[in-house]
Amino acid sequence: MPVRGIRGATVAEANTKQAILEATRELLLAIIAANDVQAEDVASAWFTTSPDLNAEFPALAARALGWYDAALLCCHEMAVPHGLSRCIRILIHWNTDRPAQAVKHIYLGQAAGLRPDRPLPVEIAK
Repeated sequence: MPVRGIRGATVAEANTKQAILEATRELLLAIIAANDVQAEDVASAWFTTSPDLNAEFPALAARALGWYDAALLCCHEMAVPHGLSRCIRILIHWNTDRPAQAVKHIYLGQAAGLRPDRPLPVEIAK
């Protein structure tokens, strides 16, 4: 079975534990809904935050959703001067037979500007 990457990003309202976990949970739920991801099919996920977010590990949101067996890693993005503030990004390595072009990458809120070529799917739009 192939492994596909699912990308996504969002912005936390503040550098607080609650804001980071809420934003990450919202992003994960959107990715899960758009791609019908099952926890047992997730090989690993890499979470990054902009350097101004350090109040909590965003991977805790995945653990709270039952991702107990997936390898999870958190780190900071590069401190690029024009980078998006309070940004949380994710790269999920997903075991699936779905072709790469069928994978839906999700960019929420202010993070949608990072990938204007990846509009929010209608079925999960707010």
